[in-house]
Amino acid sequence: MTRTVLVTGASRGIGKAIALQLAKDGFNIVVHYMGSQSGAEDTLSQVQKLGVAGRLLQFNVADREQCKQQIEQDIKQHGCYYGVVNNAGICRDNAFPAMPAEDWDAVLSTNLDSFYNVLHPIIMPMVRTRKPGRIVTLSSVSGIAGNRGQVNYGAAKAGIIGASKSLALELAKRKITVNCVAPGLIETDMVSDAETQQALKLIPARRMGQPEEVAGLVSYLMSDIAAYVTRQVIAIDGGLV
Repeated sequence: MTRTVLVTGASRGIGKAIALQLAKDGFNIVVHYMGSQSGAEDTLSQVQKLGVAGRLLQFNVADREQCKQQIEQDIKQHGCYYGVVNNAGICRDNAFPAMPAEDWDAVLSTNLDSFYNVLHPIIMPMVRTRKPGRIVTLSSVSGIAGNRGQVNYGAAKAGIIGASKSLALELAKRKITVNCVAPGLIETDMVSDAETQQALKLIPARRMGQPEEVAGLVSYLMSDIAAYVTRQVIAIDGGLV
């Protein structure tokens, strides 16, 4: 029976690349999105062309009740997921003294609270299957080393690292691995030209990463051969940190 992976924020960028790579690996894909239905439908179409099954799931990762309702309903209808890639997130960059409270709240609720909101309804169904499972969370080099103008983003992404390491300890004996991928500067529409030019001077590889390169790392962590890898934070950043 083909195993299923939920990928949040799969309508574009890194999430889309991850969904397509995991489809190539033979997993059925639950394509999550919040706003961009057309992007999600495009991801789903490409997933299905790769010969695996897929479906769309829409909810706001910052809305706890909505997450619980949609995820529980999906699991009840289709069965439990083998894996989850907790990718959805937002940026609201600004120097801290000029940062509005709503930008702090939006980034923390979307990027960090989503760890609880998405994973909490999924964990016990995974445990009850008594089968191996995979959880991959997306942090950032900002969560490891910090970054100017990203106090809110850095706080959320550092929180994801701590939460992932702790959850990995709880689930290790259940053969469910939990690992954290921390991308650096990746070429997506979330990256500005000004940020790119400044950051490239600091990156030893002297280039941006590609979403497909992040997807390749997630592919490994989701695979059977990665069963002994858990509680790890892996930076993919061209040597930045």
